[in-house]
Amino acid sequence: MANSLTPPPSLTPIHRIVELIQTLMGEQGCPWDKKQTPETISRYLIEEVYELVDAVISKDVSAIREETGDVLFQLFFMIHLFNATGAFSIEDVVQTNIEKMVRRHPHVFGHGSADTPEKVSENWERIKREEKGPSRFHSVLESIPQGMPAILRAAMVSERAAKTGFDWDDIHGVMAKAVEEWEEFSKEINVDSDSFEKDNAAVEFGDILFTLVNVARFAHIHPETALVRSIQKFETRFRYMEMEAAKTGRDINDLTFQEMHRLWDEAKAKVG
Repeated sequence: MANSLTPPPSLTPIHRIVELIQTLMGEQGCPWDKKQTPETISRYLIEEVYELVDAVISKDVSAIREETGDVLFQLFFMIHLFNATGAFSIEDVVQTNIEKMVRRHPHVFGHGSADTPEKVSENWERIKREEKGPSRFHSVLESIPQGMPAILRAAMVSERAAKTGFDWDDIHGVMAKAVEEWEEFSKEINVDSDSFEKDNAAVEFGDILFTLVNVARFAHIHPETALVRSIQKFETRFRYMEMEAAKTGRDINDLTFQEMHRLWDEAKAKVG
């Protein structure tokens, strides 16, 4: 008999999604789902998280609801795969997280104190180090995933380093450093020459980006979110140009430079 697409309504939403995954992975389930592994699900989870971030930045509540569900589904799928091997259950995951959250919020659940977000963050990092124990050397840069997008990782690295006191005094200092890095890049690339050392120029350009990440930190702006918003703005304007060109039966590649800039100015005025 075919499996029902809709789990019994008497179940809680959590039990319904667990049962749904069990059905997909069952004997009469989906061949594609049954082939998935923690490694493949990890990739899909990353994709879904980025789609959720896009929805949040666009402030599309309907999309946020849908993408949040997709992220939850991938997480539950991952847990199911490990539960099937006897590694851990969803109860183990939840209990471990609750214990960690309580342990790392002594100012709420214990006798600690933390009156500011900065103090909370400081206590959090200290408790993390204590959890790992004194058996070996621990870098403050540990636990920052190597596979993170570079802008995100740069933000985390600079934030961790700054907490040790290795930082500029104020935003003016880091902005001056950004100008200095741009000047070094300009010298390296030697814009008056047809040839330059690309590896050295790439390093100097990376220094510019990393310094700008620190500028964002001082300005209380998350660089990844800011860049995503900027990209979305560009895409919206560019698509406007494409559609306007199509209305005249032309491809954007057929437009002159002047026509493109006229449409770009129109897009800025009409779509933001």
